[in-house]
Amino acid sequence: MSADTSFAHLGVPAALTDVLAAAGITTPTPIQAATLPDSLSGRDVLGRGRTGSGKTYAFLLPLLARLSQHPRPRQAKRPRALVLAPTRELATQIDAALAPLARPLGLTSQTIFGGVGQNPQVTALRRGVDVVVACPGRLEDLITQGHVSLDAIEITVLDEADHMADLGFLPGVRRIMERTPREGQRMLFSATLDAGVNVLVKRFLSSPVTHEADSAQSPVGTMSHHVFHVHHDDRLPVLLDLAAAPGRTVVFTRTKHGAKKLAKQLNASGIPAVELHGNLSQNARTRNMDAFHGGIASTLVATDIAARGIHVDDVGLVVHADPPVEHKAYLHRSGRTARAGAAGTVVTLMTADQVADVRDLTRKAGIKPTTTRVNASHPLLREVAPGERDFPGGVAFAEPSSAGQQGRGAARGGRPAPRGQKAPGAQAGTKGPRGQGGQAGTRGQRGAADPRVGAGAGRRSGGGGRGGSPKSGSAAVYSTSTGGSSGGAAGFSSRSRAGSGRAR
Repeated sequence: MSADTSFAHLGVPAALTDVLAAAGITTPTPIQAATLPDSLSGRDVLGRGRTGSGKTYAFLLPLLARLSQHPRPRQAKRPRALVLAPTRELATQIDAALAPLARPLGLTSQTIFGGVGQNPQVTALRRGVDVVVACPGRLEDLITQGHVSLDAIEITVLDEADHMADLGFLPGVRRIMERTPREGQRMLFSATLDAGVNVLVKRFLSSPVTHEADSAQSPVGTMSHHVFHVHHDDRLPVLLDLAAAPGRTVVFTRTKHGAKKLAKQLNASGIPAVELHGNLSQNARTRNMDAFHGGIASTLVATDIAARGIHVDDVGLVVHADPPVEHKAYLHRSGRTARAGAAGTVVTLMTADQVADVRDLTRKAGIKPTTTRVNASHPLLREVAPGERDFPGGVAFAEPSSAGQQGRGAARGGRPAPRGQKAPGAQAGTKGPRGQGGQAGTRGQRGAADPRVGAGAGRRSGGGGRGGSPKSGSAAVYSTSTGGSSGGAAGFSSRSRAGSGRAR
C-alpha cells in the first residue's frame, strides 16, 4: 500500500486508523478515498456508491474525527451528530461499526428506531449522547414528545437516501432536516440519485462536493450471475439443493408470506434457515440475524427489507427465489455477496411466465447472466454452489402468543432448549464447519456443551465449497411471525410473475 492511499494520508486521526488496522482495514475503498478529504475538511458531501462499497466508514470516520477535534460536554437530549438510516437493521449495523471507533475518542452513541420499547432510548438521551443513529419514524416520535432536540446537531448524515425515498420516508426526513442547524455539515450517501433524492440534495446540502465510485449500475467483477430457467415443480428442489451446499446463502422472496413459508420448508428438509421480514418483532429479527451471523443458520430467507444494509461476511451465494420488481432491487439484493473484494454468485430462478420480465430486469441492471434450463439434478448446480450437500437438521420455530406458552417442539419463550435436552423429533449430533472437510456427525449424543448444538442428522460428508462459516446442527429456537405447521416441502409455489408485487 502506498502512502497516498492510506487512511492517515487522507487525514484520518491515528486513534481511528489504529482501530481500523486492528480490524484488518488498512486500504480505503474508492468511495472512502474519494470523499474523505472533503468530508474531513467540513464540506457537504454527496457520495454515490453501490451497496458494499464502504460508505459506512466513509461517513463515520469524518463524523467522529470532527467531533473529537472540538470536544464538548454531553448535554441531555441534545446530541451533536445524527445519522439517518431507512431500516432498523441498517441503524444497528451502523452503530456496531461506530462503537469501536468512538470508544477511544470518548464519544458515545445511541440507536433510535421503532419495534422496541422507547424507554431505554429515552433514558440514554436524557443522560446525553454524542451521536444518534436513527430511523425517521421513531426519531420524529421522540422529538414530538420532547425527549430529543436537534438544535445542537453539528453533522447530519443521510445513508441509503434512495431507499428512504423508496419506502416513503422523505417527508419525515425533510421535517427532521429542517430541525437541524443550517450551518452544520451534511453528508448524503446513496446508490442512485432519483428525483426524491435530488430534492434533498438541493434543499439541504450547501455547495456539495459530489463523488461517485462503484455506482449501482457498475456490475461487480467478482460476482457471477446466473439465471436458472426452471419448471415450477422443480423450483423448490433446486432451492433446497443450492441452500444445502457449504457456505452462507441469502434467498430473497417477493412477499413476507413467501419468506416465512420457504424458511419452514428449508428447516423441514434439514437445512437450518431463518427468516427476515416485516412481520417479525424486533427481538425476533435480532435473534434470527444473530443466528445467521453466528453460523447456527446457514441460510437467510428474506424480503427486500434485507437488501439494504445487512452486512454478513462470507455470503457466497444469493438466490432470487422470486425475481425482484426493479433492477435497483436486483442490484441491492445481489450486493449481499461479493463484498470487499470477495467472489460471489447470484442465481435468479425464472419460470416460463417470467422470461420477459427477467430479461428486462437484467438488461436494466447492466448485467449479462448465463441462462440455463435446469432441474435439481443438473450438474451446473454443483458448479455454482460446490461442495457436498448438508442436511444437519433445521432450527425450530416458535413465537409464543403469551408468556409461558411452550413453542412447538422447543423450549419456552423462544429460548434455546435447556442444556442436556434434545429438541423433540431430532437426533443429536454435531457437524464440521461449513465449507471445510468434516467428520460425520455423532448420533445419539445428548447434553452438548452448547445448547445450540444437538439437533440434526450429522454431516453427510465433508467437502470444500463457498466461503464458509462454522455451522452446527442446531436445536435452538428462532422466531417466526406466527405459529402453525411447518408445512411440507412440496408446498412452495412460484406461480408469480416478476413485478407482480412489491416485497415488503
